[in-house]
Amino acid sequence: MTPGPQGVAQAVDAALARHRGDAHYILQMLREIQEACDWISPEAIDRLQQALRLPRTKIEGVAGFYAFLYTRPRGQYRILFSDNITDRMLGNLELLDYMCRQLWVERGKTSEDALVSIDTTSCTGMCDQGPALLVNNYAITRVSRQRVDEMCELIRNKVALAAWPREYFRVEDQVRRKDVLLGDDSAPGDALAAAIARGAHGLVEEIKLSNLRGRGGAGFATGLKWEACRNAPGEARYVVCNADEGEPGTFKDRVLLAAHADMVFEGMTLCALAIGAGKGMLYLRGEYRYLLDHLDAVLERRRRAKLLGAGILGLPGFDFDIAIHLGAGAYVCGEESALIESLEGKRGTPRNRPPYPVTQGYLGQPTVVNNVETFAACCLVARRGGAWYAGVGTGASAGTKILSVSGDCARPGLYEYPYGVTVQEVLQACGANETQAVQVSGPSGVCLAAAEFGRRIAFEDIPTAGAFMVFDRSRDMFEVARNFVHFFAHESCGFCTPCRVGTSLLRNLMDKLNNGHGSLYDFVEIKKLNRILQSMSHCGLGHTACNPVLDTIAKFRPAYERRLQHKEFKPAFDLDWALEPARQMTGRDDAGAHFYAGSGEDT
Repeated sequence: MTPGPQGVAQAVDAALARHRGDAHYILQMLREIQEACDWISPEAIDRLQQALRLPRTKIEGVAGFYAFLYTRPRGQYRILFSDNITDRMLGNLELLDYMCRQLWVERGKTSEDALVSIDTTSCTGMCDQGPALLVNNYAITRVSRQRVDEMCELIRNKVALAAWPREYFRVEDQVRRKDVLLGDDSAPGDALAAAIARGAHGLVEEIKLSNLRGRGGAGFATGLKWEACRNAPGEARYVVCNADEGEPGTFKDRVLLAAHADMVFEGMTLCALAIGAGKGMLYLRGEYRYLLDHLDAVLERRRRAKLLGAGILGLPGFDFDIAIHLGAGAYVCGEESALIESLEGKRGTPRNRPPYPVTQGYLGQPTVVNNVETFAACCLVARRGGAWYAGVGTGASAGTKILSVSGDCARPGLYEYPYGVTVQEVLQACGANETQAVQVSGPSGVCLAAAEFGRRIAFEDIPTAGAFMVFDRSRDMFEVARNFVHFFAHESCGFCTPCRVGTSLLRNLMDKLNNGHGSLYDFVEIKKLNRILQSMSHCGLGHTACNPVLDTIAKFRPAYERRLQHKEFKPAFDLDWALEPARQMTGRDDAGAHFYAGSGEDT
């Protein structure tokens, strides 16, 4: 229930006090105000504006950028069905439509009594246990028609979310194969003690010797990044953990944070020792809101154990602490410079580079940004040495990789392998049969056909952030690519025209093919769009938006040719086709209810 003016004022004042009135935490304040008040009202923005002395347009600009922030009422229960392709394969849209009918609400709208709103969101990171949805930003897994019926009854009776069955919110780790990282059983502090014994310089040298590369997909050498940050001029240094894993099909960070948070935080603390940082921030994606209390508890436990705070493990001057920042539904914030903008209380717009974060990052100071898996792996290097770590995997790809396996397989979940494992080995392990295609590294990655299953997961062959989506021969690869294209169009931040317009045009072309108006002309247009997006887009989202379409055209062309009903150019809009809903509503199908051109062809 939305509180009155006094309740709004109390929520705003509490958020301001919690973050000491620091405008860099505006995103966190807005999120907390919404959790208390259901939405961010004009009165809340007025009070923030006065307290922070910020232009109202800045506050509204930040609130309007993030999909999970609402400046208009959206219902006491805000339900968002995950619309990743794997959720679609499990029937999410049918469940969404069923819930809308049960609650008498239109998709994308709020019910007349302001009780509930129902819509879709991008991948929620629950691909191994879908269909999934978010209710007031908390994840519910394994949604079924029975569960929808039960949820509808709870909503009608206005049962508080805290009183819903805990089973709804159970998220399983589903670790199917462990190796050196997921199987590590070291105690908190072991890696730090070993690093302190080596000293900051010795630690950096071990990280360099290990050949550890960033696990977010780009694969930059971790040791060189830390060394560059340590040597960069600046008044302060910062450590940032990128836990905004928004790439559809990826959920490894979710499990690492749930089951191995100590390793992640210890890796960040190792980095702080190496570069001389005093503050760290973990940017947690909004879809993982349910992990926030758990992570805060781990941080507090580490402070009590002298693994965070002043004089860590008794080392004078080793002062470092970590804060968690929760995102609010913006895929682009997975890009490191956009993430830093968001941490600074701004819209998550990617920066021009150079300069890079290692020299001018958070608040313009030298900053290391690594992802969750990278920081966890640093603990192994600190404890067992760089030479040992370099001996795992391949010559150019040291260590192991955690794969998030989902889709058409008997055993979805996490699989950790040394680099060099083949795609076929992973398929056999996860119980995949009659596999037609594998999408590695999400929509922005590569789609592999059966003839390519002998290729290896490694930087020298197929680099990946971790997504491994399996599609059997019953799947329409055109529909897979179309879902990915809709994802890119939805998640474009809108900053640069080539991406903002180009992804929309690409989506329209795929929809045109789907609606039976496609021709070979449209293939040519897709290639033109790809050249424009690759050469002119501001960040990687635009650069890779055409990848799933070009890959599937090249490898699964029959899926497209089935939709090519015209040899020559055909307009996307067909007036007679657009009149079909009206004919259905009126029950007419006579000549007078159709629109025909003089030639007899519909226009």
